[in-house]
Amino acid sequence: MMKPNTASPKTVALVRLLIPALMGKNYIKIILLGVAILVSVMASAYGSISGRVVGVADGDTLTVLDDTNQQHKIRLAGIDAPEKAQPFGQVGKQRLSELCYNKQAIVEVVNTDRYGRTVGDVTCDGAHANAEMVIGGNAWVYRHYDKGFESFYALEEAAKEARLGLWADDNPTPPWEWRHSRKRKD
Repeated sequence: MMKPNTASPKTVALVRLLIPALMGKNYIKIILLGVAILVSVMASAYGSISGRVVGVADGDTLTVLDDTNQQHKIRLAGIDAPEKAQPFGQVGKQRLSELCYNKQAIVEVVNTDRYGRTVGDVTCDGAHANAEMVIGGNAWVYRHYDKGFESFYALEEAAKEARLGLWADDNPTPPWEWRHSRKRKD
């Protein structure tokens, strides 16, 4: 598997062919190479990654080391956990560590986010990490990126009713609002 922040060798080779075509203004070659690059990038963006979890950054981001010793930074799809500096942020990181750290993970790749992280549906030793984080009240359903994860709303509501995790707080601030308010202060 390839690192999320690096281009595949095939994509690099295609880009190297594209540069002379651009210089020579060979438009047909430019279009054909552009399509080939797009297909190459799309093919590498989906699929699955498997390996051992070697790091947990926070409640929704972990690092998987695959069998070729490449590290992949994975953002759990469909959820948003409190930031580390937020209330329950460290609790969320600890819970994801309990679920996944040093365990075998299978990541079904959903897409790549704007930071170059692979976004995926993660299973660690048979436990569906994305869902488990919501079930325990350690993460919200990520309202802006919930496509394919709509079933998590019922899990979130059950955690909220049981006042689990972050729902023990009377009015927890969702991380997307917390990040937005921090940007305004800066």
